[in-house]
Amino acid sequence: MEKETGLIKNILVTGACGFVGWKTASMLLEQGHSVTGVDNMNDYYDVRLKEYRLALLEENKNFTFRRLDIEDSQAVEDLCRENRFGHVINLAARAGVRYSLIDPYVYMRTNALGTLNLLESGRKHGLEKFVLASTSSLYAGQQMPFREDLPVNTPISPYAAAKKSAEAMSYTYHYLYSTDVTVLRYFTVYGPAGRPDMSYFRFTKWIDEGKPIELFGDGSQSRDFTYIDDIARGTIAALEARTGYEIINLGNNSPYELNLMIGLIEKNLGKKCLRNQKPFHKADMQATWADIGKAKKILGWQPAVALEDGMEKTVRWYLENRAWLKDIAL
Repeated sequence: MEKETGLIKNILVTGACGFVGWKTASMLLEQGHSVTGVDNMNDYYDVRLKEYRLALLEENKNFTFRRLDIEDSQAVEDLCRENRFGHVINLAARAGVRYSLIDPYVYMRTNALGTLNLLESGRKHGLEKFVLASTSSLYAGQQMPFREDLPVNTPISPYAAAKKSAEAMSYTYHYLYSTDVTVLRYFTVYGPAGRPDMSYFRFTKWIDEGKPIELFGDGSQSRDFTYIDDIARGTIAALEARTGYEIINLGNNSPYELNLMIGLIEKNLGKKCLRNQKPFHKADMQATWADIGKAKKILGWQPAVALEDGMEKTVRWYLENRAWLKDIAL
């Protein structure tokens, strides 16, 4: 681990142009750390959002970008050999539960094999700390609030199954090679510059444009909506902690119905929505609710941004950027 006056000199953040990766890298840079960000800039959603985030990161002289796919084992090996990263935050992932039913193979390649590539190259070239982004989707069918010690052996989507595979492989490398690993299970992350396939982004754009929102179910399903800045703070706290191997929830610990979120969007836009209601999707979860006791105890972390404030900031960002967001495909 290379440090200088408390600053880490070589942090690798994968998926750096993704939503969580961008905000996490931004916070690390603001704290004075040096960050190498990698991203394959895939077109799962409109690449202009990734380019927007990348442009903001590149304003900082301590940020280096490499266009790279973590599925490419040789590219990962070359990167780790050249840089000998002591600290890796793996936020590169194929996201989205529903799309994983359409192309499950890419989810296994990126989320599982990509994680293996990072662990294997890392352990040969100085890796000390590995932070893995995982998901609350693993808790499907469990009793709420979701605790990390619940058995999550029955994932109901290829997305969740691939994330479970990544968690298992990370434990193996901790056991065999003493790599310090913290697995973070994120709960419904939202905020400015988020993914356009997420409900809050789609609903905001549709309501503003006077189009009916596509709502799966009646909106009574609940989510533990967690603001992006809180998620990034927790991710950095995990990077700095020595945990051995731990799985830790990062959530708001306060689930809200989707209907409430829709109401907050309407309030901040000053417009009412039209609804195109569809059957509840089989791969979706009816509710999520994080027990964050471990995050408080081990990381000293808890969420700071209430849903009302977070949605106000999110809608404000949308309105400030509406001129180019109008062309973003949902």
